[in-house]
Amino acid sequence: MRILLLLGLSAAALAAHSQATLDEITATPGKAGGVYYAYPVSQSENTQAPKGYKPFYISHYGRHGSRYLISDDDVSKVRGIFADADSAGALTPLGKDVRHRLDSLWLEARGRGGELTPLGNRQHHDIATRMYKAFPEAFPDDARLTARSTTVMRCAHSMFAFVEGLKEQNPRLVIPRESSQRHMDYLNYHTPESGKYSDHRGEWFQDWKKFRQEKTNPDRMVNSLFSDSLYIRRHIDPVELMWQLYWVAVDMQNVETQLDFFDLFTPEELYDLWQVFNFNFFACNSSYLPARGLHVDNAKNLLTNILETAEDYISSGDHGATLRFGHDGNIIPLAALLRLPGAYTNETNPYLLAQSYADFKVSPMASNLQIVFFRDKKDDIIVKVMLNEREQKLPLETDIFPFYRWEDFRSYLKEAIDTPFIDFQTPTPNQ
Repeated sequence: MRILLLLGLSAAALAAHSQATLDEITATPGKAGGVYYAYPVSQSENTQAPKGYKPFYISHYGRHGSRYLISDDDVSKVRGIFADADSAGALTPLGKDVRHRLDSLWLEARGRGGELTPLGNRQHHDIATRMYKAFPEAFPDDARLTARSTTVMRCAHSMFAFVEGLKEQNPRLVIPRESSQRHMDYLNYHTPESGKYSDHRGEWFQDWKKFRQEKTNPDRMVNSLFSDSLYIRRHIDPVELMWQLYWVAVDMQNVETQLDFFDLFTPEELYDLWQVFNFNFFACNSSYLPARGLHVDNAKNLLTNILETAEDYISSGDHGATLRFGHDGNIIPLAALLRLPGAYTNETNPYLLAQSYADFKVSPMASNLQIVFFRDKKDDIIVKVMLNEREQKLPLETDIFPFYRWEDFRSYLKEAIDTPFIDFQTPTPNQ
């Protein structure tokens, strides 16, 4: 009886945790977009450093800001489906309304697939402004600053917006900007092995395929949009249509139009679709155990650059910042490699993953990692780590949280670089 009671309590706790996530998405439907979630605007955490310590250097990595859907086809194809159905007289009044919404969206999105939106520009401008105001001592007139992005234009435009935000605070800052292949080996590094794993050859794919089939239930939605069951049977793929509308719906928060497609979904439908997307992104970018650390280890070049650059600033005595701009597929494994709370898990069951991992908490649009370095008059150095401007607790001892002693943190970084990530996940025989 005691075992049954414990099992029952455990199941109730898991159900409560899952329900909380459903409630979270019900309250904020944009979170159902996962990595499409627009950067949440909130006050940056900034615990004051211990007495005598002043910030002198910031090491940064930022994902590009809000963007349009990755391809024009993501809008034009579903728009064509509704246009054809309307010509055939097969749309309900709601279906006709959706067709008009898609036509309006096309006027805004045509020719802009994958590009930064005005919101994405403002996100980086504002993050930079908050960074400057929180740590002004790192940005004297003679600060040594660099800004580098991947060769993708939305990343370069994010970099430009960030630099503009800093220079508005101090026009005398000199910030060289670069977007070239020269830095791609750490800004956006992926091994061929991790690339192969992320396609249909990885163990994750069959689990994802079955999970997607079970969690995609389009009949209610499709019947609300199309009035002719024979037309649906002959011309509509309900599952694919539901996903096409999902992508459009979750991206509206990034485009900032008055258009909204969330009304086409129930909260439960959004939650189920998000779970599928969340598992996909986790399995192909983070600490999915069957991948044996392939994706997380991709971030080691980036972490090596972070460590070496920090050591350069420390030894030179310079003030400034290293600004880097890339993608969700870079900051997600970096956060896992650093073992930030909520950024990694050993869970492999897609039905349980949402209880320990949510992609929108790790990498919304414009997600960013900031490592801030402080120095006192005795040349003692401490650091703190922030993900999305929130202070992070590391699995590393400290008596001054959220700050860590530099020598301890340096050893922590070196261990992360030198150790296969799978070794952090696999319990030792004595555990």
